[in-house]
Amino acid sequence: MRKHLFIGGEWKEAKSYSDLLSPYTGERIAAIGQADEQDVDDAITAAREAAAVMRRLPAHERAAILERAAAIMERRKEELALLLASEAAKPVKTGRTEIARTIQTYKFAAEEAKRIHGETVPLDAAPGGEGRLAFTQRKPIGVVGAITPFNFPFNLVAHKVGPALAAGNTVVLKPAGQTPLSALALGEIFSEAGLPAGALNVIPGKGAIVGEKLVRDDRIAAITFTGSPEVGIAMKSKAGLKRVTLELGSNSALMIDESAEITDELIGRCVTGAFSFSGQVCISIQRIYVQETRYEEFTSKFVAATEQLRTGNPLDEDTDISALISPKEADRISEWVEAAVIEGAVVMCGGRKLEDGVYLPTVLTNVAPSSSVSCQEVFGPVVTVQPFNEIAEAIDAVNHSRFGLQAGIYTNNLQTALRAAEEIEVGGVMINDIPTFRVDQMPYGGVKDSGIGREGVKYAVEEMTELKLISVKML
Repeated sequence: MRKHLFIGGEWKEAKSYSDLLSPYTGERIAAIGQADEQDVDDAITAAREAAAVMRRLPAHERAAILERAAAIMERRKEELALLLASEAAKPVKTGRTEIARTIQTYKFAAEEAKRIHGETVPLDAAPGGEGRLAFTQRKPIGVVGAITPFNFPFNLVAHKVGPALAAGNTVVLKPAGQTPLSALALGEIFSEAGLPAGALNVIPGKGAIVGEKLVRDDRIAAITFTGSPEVGIAMKSKAGLKRVTLELGSNSALMIDESAEITDELIGRCVTGAFSFSGQVCISIQRIYVQETRYEEFTSKFVAATEQLRTGNPLDEDTDISALISPKEADRISEWVEAAVIEGAVVMCGGRKLEDGVYLPTVLTNVAPSSSVSCQEVFGPVVTVQPFNEIAEAIDAVNHSRFGLQAGIYTNNLQTALRAAEEIEVGGVMINDIPTFRVDQMPYGGVKDSGIGREGVKYAVEEMTELKLISVKML
C-alpha cells in the first residue's frame, strides 16, 4: 500500500516513499510519501489560497464541518482504533479511548467556532476617550503550521487542527514519522466533511525538510508543536515573529501525604497514570513522593498492581503494555535504568526489555535525584517512588526539575492541598488525582522547559487568532 501526500484537497504522488514498519511485529505496513521542499511549498501555497475562503466562512458553517468530521470518525471509530494499534503499537482498548476523546475534541471545536467574540472597551475611562464606541474582534491568524508527535496521533492532532479550523484558519500538518496514517486518514475525513480544498494539508516527511520549512516560511503565521524540548527550543529561535505554541514534555510528579488513604482506586489511578501506552505520555507519572508513614503500604500495593499488567500484541483485547515506539527507545530506557541501578537504585519490578520491543513496567526506589530516570523525561514505563518526611521537602523535590507541565497530590488536608497548589511550579495541579488527568476543554500547557502557550480548544483558539480593536468616534 502506497500513501501519497494530501495537498490542496487532492492526493499527490511524492518523489520518494519510505517504508512504515509495525513497532510490534516489524512488518511493513505501508509506503509513505515523503514531502520535499517543493511539496511543502505547494502545501503552504494551497493553505494560503484557502485562507481567504476560510476567513469568509460563517461560524455556523465551520462548526457544521467540524461536527460532520466528528460524526464520520464516530462511524469509523473501530477502524481508526485498529490503525493506532498497527502504526503506534497502542493497545486497541487504549486506542478506542483516544478515538472517543478525539471525537469529543472536534465537538468542542465545533462549539467554540460559535463562541469566538470580542468585547466592548470603555475608552471614556481615560481623558480624551469621550464620545467613542470601541470594541474588539478576533480574526483568523492565517496559515497554521502544526507539527505533531506519535503518542496521540489523533487527539493531539485534533488539539491543533480543531481550534485552527474553528477560528477560520488553514493548516499544514506534519505528522510524526511513525504515525502518518492517522493524519492522512484525517485528510480523507475532512474532505468528506466538506472542508474547503487546501484548508487542511497533510505532508509526512523529515523534520529537517518539512519542519524547517514550516518554521522559516513567512507565509506561516503560527506554529504549534508538541515534541522534545531540544527541538522546540531550536524551533522557537528560528520562528521569528510567528506565534508559537510549544508543548515540550515533563517528568510529572505525584505527592501522597499521610492523610490520604491508600485505596484500590488510588493505586489503580497511579498504575494507569504511570503505564498507559507504556508511559509514552507527556504527563505520565514518572516520580512519586510518598510520606514516610504511608510509603511501605503504597509501594507494596503499587508494585503488586503493576505486576498484574499484561504485555503483548496491541491487537489483543487483554494487552495493557505493548512495544515501545522503536527499539532505539527501548535501548535508551534500558541504559537509563541500568545507570540508576549502578547509582544505588533498587528495581522493585520490571527492569528489562523483551524481544518483541516491550519494556516491562518498572518501579524503582532509592533513586538519586540526579539520575536520568528522575531528572530527565523517560517517556517510557518507568516510575520512581521515594519517601519524604515533611510536605515542604516533597514540594522542593517536585520543583527540582527543568520541567513543569502538571503535578498531582493526594491529601485530605485542605491546607496541604492549597499549599501545594500555590507552591508547585507547573501549569496544572491535580488535587486528589494523578498529573496524567486531562480532559480536552481544559487549559493545558506548562512552564519552564515544558513549553509556552496553552492548548485546550478555547485557549488554543485564542492562540490562533489576532485581536483587532475598532473605535468609532460619535459625531
